Amino acid sequence: MEPEPLAELRERPDVAEAVESPRRLTSEPARAQRLLELLPAVPTPVWGRDELRAGEMWNSNSVISWLVARSGIPVETIRPPTGGRAPGWRAGLVVARRPEVGD
Repeated sequence: MEPEPLAELRERPDVAEAVESPRRLTSEPARAQRLLELLPAVPTPVWGRDELRAGEMWNSNSVISWLVARSGIPVETIRPPTGGRAPGWRAGLVVARRPEVGD
């Protein structure tokens, strides 16, 4: 029997459009918890612009890469799916590497 979240994912009507299956980025509960704790701190610049001077537009890919990087999950080996793109991913990484305000 498969875990409930994966079963739910397969029931989504757009799952056939996915270019790859979901990837597990960590099996460490503490890192997953850290990612969730970071949600209120996600930068909120205007979507589709480079207000944070990260070199590309900020979008949903930026939010995900920022969260993953700040949570301590290694991002170096994460790549877009074969034939896929991730515009904005680099922007999240650039901003995540900057010191936090007050550091």
